[in-house]
Amino acid sequence: MRRLFMLLFVSLLLSSISVCAQTTAIKAGRVVNPETGTTELNQVIIVENGMINALGANLAIPAGAQVIDLTRATVMPGLFDMHTHLCMAVQKERDNGAYFYTTLRDPDSFRAIEGVVNARDMLAAGFTSVRDVGNEGNYACTSVRRAIQLGMVPGPTMYNAGRIIAPYGGQFHLQPDKQNLAEPEYFFADTRDEMLKAVRENIHYGARLIKIVVDDQRYIYSTEDIRFIIAEARKMGVKVAAHCWTHAGAHNAAEAGVDSIEHGPEMTNEDLELAKRNNVVLVGTDYIALIDKENHAQWIDRLRRAHRIGVTMAYGTDVIDIVQGETRGTVSMTGIDPWIEAGIPPKVLLQAMTVNAARLLGVEKERGMLRAGMAADIIATPENPLENPNTLKKVSFVMKDGVVFKRAD
Repeated sequence: MRRLFMLLFVSLLLSSISVCAQTTAIKAGRVVNPETGTTELNQVIIVENGMINALGANLAIPAGAQVIDLTRATVMPGLFDMHTHLCMAVQKERDNGAYFYTTLRDPDSFRAIEGVVNARDMLAAGFTSVRDVGNEGNYACTSVRRAIQLGMVPGPTMYNAGRIIAPYGGQFHLQPDKQNLAEPEYFFADTRDEMLKAVRENIHYGARLIKIVVDDQRYIYSTEDIRFIIAEARKMGVKVAAHCWTHAGAHNAAEAGVDSIEHGPEMTNEDLELAKRNNVVLVGTDYIALIDKENHAQWIDRLRRAHRIGVTMAYGTDVIDIVQGETRGTVSMTGIDPWIEAGIPPKVLLQAMTVNAARLLGVEKERGMLRAGMAADIIATPENPLENPNTLKKVSFVMKDGVVFKRAD
């Protein structure tokens, strides 16, 4: 019995090694370089052990390699969504459109399962990397990230923020006899000691970045508060994303030098210039323009002004609602519509979805481009997104870390 077990174990091990060592050659009709906004024709991409080994025209295909024919498609790096909430799914009728009720009605165990489903659907849509910025209950997204890393479930490479750090109340209005309803969704931190504790606990429980809410109460984080949080986070090698809804909040965050400002619908030109000077990336969550009909023009105007001023932007959506007939991935891809409406050049959009996002995460040497030595995160579309960005809604092929997840029939 023991011998049988050992033979089975060795067989599985050898099989695993064989799969990992598989060489794949992708024959690509067109390959887009988002950084330069150029397209190369008739390229071959050699993938080994989850990495791009070589890319170029007329490359010799190694003997025994699996060949994938994408000669009629446009191939590019996998995409990033830099503002996701995978462990939150608002049911509009049940929750009356308010995510506060979602946090009360769905236990963290269920939210982790929602995160697994949403992660799978994001990958299917072409998002091979995501930054999840909180609203995950008590670290549900840490569990989802670990499951993806261990290969237990399919999903994008995930960078999660843990519990959102905020002034008392977070983004909710609480009642004195129900003071605990916003925790652990948020981590209330008003003093320096509380801020220090919040950053350290998040890192301890698996956060890969820190998310703060600057300004959803009448009292907001000051520039000095934000700088204190940034300094503590950087001691541990993590970055800080700042939710800012008002001019005052965005100004404080830009002045403090956060890594990214999330939303920023009320940012003035002065705020945008300050963000540019301090190398603050705008993750504008412009998808909200599609659902915030009353302020649609404001979102589009801020997007145009940010582009005109030259602020570095990374694509992020903030999708949280369940939309019948759609997946989290397909809804997230509609976030390109405001960029198209605002007249943002396709090259700039693709940069926001790839190289800019990778740099914001600090993984530009690993992901966000197709070149030798980078992770084999590769997608394909029927047309060239530099000519027709809407083709991104029709991703036909997805490879993540060298493993094919989606292939056209």
